[in-house]
Amino acid sequence: MKGKRKGKSTEKDDHDSNVDEEPERIVIKEDMCKSLVKYKDPGYPTISVSIGGTCVEKALLDLGASVNLLPYSVYKQLGLGELKPTSITLSLAYRSMKIPSEMIEYVLVQVDKFYYPVDFFDLDTDLVVK
Repeated sequence: MKGKRKGKSTEKDDHDSNVDEEPERIVIKEDMCKSLVKYKDPGYPTISVSIGGTCVEKALLDLGASVNLLPYSVYKQLGLGELKPTSITLSLAYRSMKIPSEMIEYVLVQVDKFYYPVDFFDLDTDLVVK
């Protein structure tokens, strides 16, 4: 009864593995290791979008975001229409909270040949250009 627990004799024990068996090993050949290529950090993911006829070449793309934020200065530059009051509270990184004062609804954003309706929240932040 190699590999069985002493004192127990249930059907569940039939599935126990033998204690003397060696664990599986992962073997990587040296040739495979030489062919692995290490790539640089791509940095921040950006895409080109068009909003209200204005092309933004390097719009920051956040794949994990569920809300869209827009600095007030960019809103003014794009002339996107009327701001509407909102009462949401955003929970940001490091447990900080931000309360956007207004939002812009149903802005058509063009990515390549596709158009998406997007709602933006205004955070009253300054534009940072690198």
